[in-house]
Amino acid sequence: MRWEDFRTSDNVEDRRGEGGGGGGFGFPGGGAGGLGIGTIVILCIIGWVTGINPAILIGGAEQMTRPRAPQEQQGQPQPDRRTGAPSDQTGKFAAAILGNTEDVWNQVLPNQTGRQYTPTTMVLYTGGTRSGCGQARAAMGPFYCPLDKKVYLDTSFFKEMEQKFRVKGDFAYAYVIAHEVGHHVQDVLGILPKVQRKQQQVGERESNALSVRVELMADCLAGVWAKNSNDRFNALEPDDIEEALQAASAIGDDRLQKQSQGYVVPDSFTHGSSAQRMRWFQTGYRSGQTQSCDTFRAAQL
Repeated sequence: MRWEDFRTSDNVEDRRGEGGGGGGFGFPGGGAGGLGIGTIVILCIIGWVTGINPAILIGGAEQMTRPRAPQEQQGQPQPDRRTGAPSDQTGKFAAAILGNTEDVWNQVLPNQTGRQYTPTTMVLYTGGTRSGCGQARAAMGPFYCPLDKKVYLDTSFFKEMEQKFRVKGDFAYAYVIAHEVGHHVQDVLGILPKVQRKQQQVGERESNALSVRVELMADCLAGVWAKNSNDRFNALEPDDIEEALQAASAIGDDRLQKQSQGYVVPDSFTHGSSAQRMRWFQTGYRSGQTQSCDTFRAAQL
């Protein structure tokens, strides 16, 4: 992928080197309100196994019911944080991909949906940090927090993709960022709040099914980004799409469950199977149309 010519985004908050982010009020905690601790612990275990946080929507909904953390209530000073495009290679890459998603969605979203695109901010961190949805940790993988409208990325995840999932390549990494930005697009379109409210009204099985539809839509929106980006900037190289498909396949729920526990439980899927994730990315890439990504009306996922 020829990403070096992309405009780098200034909507980057670089918290790398700040440390682990302290103790917290994130998903594993108890406290009044929110989801049951058993459900949260199970979801965190799944997140640890997959390397990707499958509970961010539920976690975000839960966080709305929690009191503010003592540190926030007391207004303790926060460390100075670097904003703008980083100068290191990994940071430059992340900022360039984010900048390209901004350029693409600023044009595509109004033209295809009539909605103006409001960019997200990407938070780069190492180890752990605080998010509007609770504690962010490296083991959770990249995620989007709908409460503060930010994408969180521990950049060591790219190395983990290669070591744990045997997936590498700059476009595979770009797909991960584009998927999380896809969640922000869903938020801009008003989809995430509706899903969050619905998830609080149904049982675990139905909530999982909603999560799968949300995640597959984000995969499809990543494909829409890739198609429109290539049409406009001609940045893709011959093997790039295959890299993204390999990444989508590697993090399918069926494949991850088979690797971790030896069997597959479809009702517990939160992201979709490998075949589904690849198919929906391809759907977005082939059409280039946001409307093709309506997984909630699709008869078959």
